[in-house]
Order: sequence, then structure tokens, then C-alpha cells
Amino acid sequence: MPIKIDFEQIASPCFVLDEQALHNNLKVIDYVQKASGAKIILALKGFAMYSAFPLVSRYLPGTTASSLNEALLGKEEFGGEVHAYCPAYLEDEIDEILKICSHITFNSLSQWEKYKPKVQQAGQPLSTALRINPEFSEVEVDLYNPCAPGTRLGITAEQLGDTLPEGIEGLHFHTLCESGAEDLEKTLQAVEEKFGHLLHQAKWLNMGGGHLMTRKGYDLELLIELIKNLRQNYQLEIIMEPGSAVAWDTGYLVASVLDIVENRHIQTAMLDVSFSAHMPDCLEMPYQPRVLHSVNESKHKYRLGGLTCLAGDYMGDFYFEKALQVGDKIIFEDMIHYTMVKTTSFNGVGLPSIGIWKEDNTFQLVKKFGYEVYKNRLS
Repeated sequence: MPIKIDFEQIASPCFVLDEQALHNNLKVIDYVQKASGAKIILALKGFAMYSAFPLVSRYLPGTTASSLNEALLGKEEFGGEVHAYCPAYLEDEIDEILKICSHITFNSLSQWEKYKPKVQQAGQPLSTALRINPEFSEVEVDLYNPCAPGTRLGITAEQLGDTLPEGIEGLHFHTLCESGAEDLEKTLQAVEEKFGHLLHQAKWLNMGGGHLMTRKGYDLELLIELIKNLRQNYQLEIIMEPGSAVAWDTGYLVASVLDIVENRHIQTAMLDVSFSAHMPDCLEMPYQPRVLHSVNESKHKYRLGGLTCLAGDYMGDFYFEKALQVGDKIIFEDMIHYTMVKTTSFNGVGLPSIGIWKEDNTFQLVKKFGYEVYKNRLS
């Protein structure tokens, strides 16, 4: 689909959500829900832009939270069901989490035993689960591999034994990261081999996130078949909680060139955004983001330099058909999922504004950040 956004209307730096692209993703996810019978909820750790929740909540029945703050956001701004999973719950937060959530997953048997009395006294219908570790994952980057040797995430089949603990109704695994249905198929083979006897005892299975069903080429029909088989073979409710898939390729980070510096024939375009503070996944994963209107090769080659003083706050190389000038717009693509949720004010750099390019081709500035955001995080 051709880019229809008029970036010249938008002051940088600014995250810009393409509402039509988000809507298209939601239609794909809704198709999977309806065709498979799965329940698909939004993982707030990946996409928590609550100004878009009125649209998202038309298609998804709830959210999943990794903290009390996320649970509160899900309850207050999204509505519907709120699910929770945290590697370890804080004692001063657990009571409120239990009041908010319909489903809660515990990372260890010791956490379950510790909070079991509170769950029993919660005073509302609350379904509990344990996170399992099938000791299999196709994720190659250890930073994102929850099944790496020695992982702190989840319970192995050996630790869990032959019977679900009393009071546990569900099982939960999360082993994928921007993965395809083929990766899920391999994972399910390991899950069924190690935990199949417990699946027969459970009421529901949460397959976590990482299902990138909105990426071009994803095998939706295989995903639907896998879900249907699980539901039929084990009489389970299937829950999925993607983050990236909801907001995949739905927007941009608009930046501007502030300066051009050169050192040993390397030109760096200095920007009003930061990879470290505004796009940390680029450095953590790592990956080189797509830049609108860059080309595969040209005589105009640049590094793109971030605004902080961190020496490694840059990416390169990028090529452009014309030499860059101060004031030129640099448009980073696919910058909505796992971006706004990870931004920081390191060095005191300002956070990019947030806006929406609406389906009627108008721009809505949703939020602009100032000094108070930086100051209020400190003391």
C-alpha cells in the first residue's frame, strides 16, 4: 500500500500511528479468532498506546499485563478481561492485581504456594495458571530466548510432575519472538511431549506472544489448524497474547537532521531522536531499522546519529539518492510496537510526541512531552 501520510505536516520528533494499518492488522487477528475459536488479547508490554484502544477493543476482548501499572491501564483504558503474568509478583501489589484480573499466571511453584491463600480470598472469579518451560525455542537471540539454559522463566516438566497443583486451571508458555506458525508447530510438539498429560487436566492454555500473524507470508491457515487441533484433542480454551502482531508495521518515528559531521570520510547525519533512548530494540536485538526513501546503494552514504552522548548511539550505513541537508526529514518505519513502551529520557533528551494519522487522512497530535516528564521520574 503506498504511503499516504504527509510527513511535512508533522513536527519532529514524533511517533505516528497509521490508523488504517492498525485497522488492517486487527481484521487479520479477528479472522484468526473467529476461524480458530481462540481468544486473542493484547500484550501491553508491546503496544500500550491507549489513544488507539477504542479501535483495538472493537476486535480484542482484553489485555495481558506484566505489572500492576499495565493491569491498571488495561482496566481503565481498554476494559474487558485483564490477564496477568509476572516473573515474580511484588507483595505490595499482589492484592490489587488480584482485584483487577480475571486470569493470573505464576512463574514458579513457590510463587503459587506463597500467594495461593490470597487467590482463594480474592472474592471474585479468578482463574490461575502456571508458566511452563518446554525447554525448546526457535529464538536465536539469547536476550529474547525464554528457554535458554538456566532460564528463570517457567517450570520444567520434571519440576511440575504428573498432576496439576490443586487450584491451578491453566498452563501458559511463551517461547516465541516475532515467529511464524511453523515455529509454533515445533514448539507445540515439545509442549505436548512434555506436558500433554497435564493439558488433559487443564481448562485453558495460554500460548503467549510472539505469533507474528500480521507479517506478510505468515501461514494463517496452519495457525488456525494448530489451534483447532489443540481445542479438539484436549478440550482446552486457547488464549494468545500478541503484542508486535497488533502494531506490526503500523507507523513511524519522524525525525529531522540537525547537523552533518564527518570523521575519516564517514558522514553522520545527527538527528533529533536517539536509538538508545527512543529505539532501544535496534541496539538490543540488534537490527537495522528501515528508513523511508533510503536505497540499497548510492554515493550518498551516512550513519544516522542519535541525540545522546552514548558513543554507540548510531546506526549505519544508510544510502540516499540525494545528499542529506540540515532540516531534512528522516522517517523510520515500523516504529510503533516495542518503541513507545521502551522510551527513556536518558541524557534528559525529550520524548517524541505521539500522533495518529487518521483513516480520514487527517493528523491528530495526541500528546507532547516536556520537562516535567523528565523531572517527575527523579527526586
